[in-house]
Amino acid sequence: MSVVLLAEDDERLAGLVKDFLQANDFTVVVESHGLNVPRQVQNLQPDIVILDLMLPGKDGISICKEIRPNYEGPVLMLTARDADADQVLGFEVGADDYVIKPAEPRVLLARIHALLRRSNREPVDTGDVTIGQLKLRTHAREVQFAGEPVPLSSHEYDLLLTLARQAGKVLSREYLFTTICQRPYDGLDRTVDVRVSHLRKKLGDNSDNPTRIKTVWGRGYMLVADAWE
Repeated sequence: MSVVLLAEDDERLAGLVKDFLQANDFTVVVESHGLNVPRQVQNLQPDIVILDLMLPGKDGISICKEIRPNYEGPVLMLTARDADADQVLGFEVGADDYVIKPAEPRVLLARIHALLRRSNREPVDTGDVTIGQLKLRTHAREVQFAGEPVPLSSHEYDLLLTLARQAGKVLSREYLFTTICQRPYDGLDRTVDVRVSHLRKKLGDNSDNPTRIKTVWGRGYMLVADAWE
């Protein structure tokens, strides 16, 4: 039974979410104060953290940034805000997805299941991928470039693997989003753009003039096969 840490200070909402998730075979621990969440994450090591953006004591963005170095599970932001800047900032500090309140319970459940599948699944194709000095060990979900390990989040790894397996081909944002997030693309979500930016930084690509993961305006992104020597 998967363990959910729900960081939510709205007592009524927390109770409703907890009851719904427990009815769907989850164990749910509720934490209402932001300052206590990092300790709860460390002690529980939950399968997933559902993190409200606005919490007393410490906000969700600060909490996500604090726990990320030592927590590898998925983080789902639960927020009343729908501002694009909040979503991008959440991704920047390590959130994997977000749901805008009030969330329909089955939508929330579907997002949780998708994140858990992604964090635990093995790729269908288990063959390792090597492009020049870029090596992806698919069974271990590890990446090396020029002989050095490259630490990536689960989302970043999935995006890089998708691009690498189709190196030299332009892949649309819609294709990348639906492949990684396993839900329809609404045309506005910035998840793919943020992940590409992260990959460029971690792989030493020039963000102003990228040569390894190129933006093809109006079409999408392409991993350049001969740029990894």
